[in-house]
Amino acid sequence: MIISMKKGTPQTEIDKLVCFIENKGLAVSLILGTNYNVFGIVGDTTILDEKSIRANQYVDEVTRIAAPYKKANRIFHPEDSVIDVSGVKVGGQEKIAVIGGPCSVETQEQILAIAKGVKEAGGVMLRGGAYKPRTSPYAFQGLETVGIEYLCEAKKQYGLPIVSELMSIDKLEEFDEYVDLIQIGARNMQNFNLLKAVGTLTKPVLLKRGLSNTMEEWLMSAEYIMAGGNDNVILCERGIRTFERYTRNTLDLSVIPLIKEKSHLPIVIDPSHATGNWRLVESMSLAAIAAGADGLLIEVHNDPEHAWSDGAESLTIENFATLIEKGRAIAHVVGRDI
Repeated sequence: MIISMKKGTPQTEIDKLVCFIENKGLAVSLILGTNYNVFGIVGDTTILDEKSIRANQYVDEVTRIAAPYKKANRIFHPEDSVIDVSGVKVGGQEKIAVIGGPCSVETQEQILAIAKGVKEAGGVMLRGGAYKPRTSPYAFQGLETVGIEYLCEAKKQYGLPIVSELMSIDKLEEFDEYVDLIQIGARNMQNFNLLKAVGTLTKPVLLKRGLSNTMEEWLMSAEYIMAGGNDNVILCERGIRTFERYTRNTLDLSVIPLIKEKSHLPIVIDPSHATGNWRLVESMSLAAIAAGADGLLIEVHNDPEHAWSDGAESLTIENFATLIEKGRAIAHVVGRDI
């Protein structure tokens, strides 16, 4: 529900209305304007009587919001959210954040070499999987804590904030201490206990869209995190499962303008997992930039042919540098930069 107060409403009247609503067990988000005050009411607003609220002489308008997501809704937060990841800004109308790194952290030498290449090419964050959710139980499951340690060493040497996937609540403390941007993977998008857990942190969260989830379900997962008090959410489209078999998944670029319309949260595109083919990554990245994406999440490896996982969708360091160079040209056309 949205409640708009008339211009010049005394502060005492504003406080009185807020107190009344909060006593009903609802949360109130105040949006301040030059000529207006707007309240965003979060919770079960069916317990509020619209007519009695409209009877208040200082209330200008009462609007019920049909969408089930509230905190992620642009109506509650008209301005684009800009999420600060250890000094790197994601969102807004200026810079596009490019994140690069391997699917899996393999050795310290490997991650240091890739971090150096990502940094020199113009990447602003380093991604790397330490805990790996794999379809097969026999596939490489990641170096776990050792992988996090290697990522931290790469951060220390090259100054890149690190991104890694959290799979279980028991590792929450480790990730909160060492990882700059906590990734919730596609398979865990509706792991609600995990979402609630990261909602208790202030650490930024990269929330990937589930394999077969709608946009509304995705935004409701973001709502779980934000309802817990953590507003630092970045959405990530990584392709959805369709009947098409020429690509690993189907990259839904149409979701970029739709998210921009419905939500204030920044959106990053992962063309690597979406296509499963390194030859398609560059073109899909450029298309994502043109469509308004706030960032790219690119798999980069110094030796893709011998990668321990997802080598077929990984760019070489040289190809990653070329992508960023071309991406800057497209970004300039749409009034942005990389």
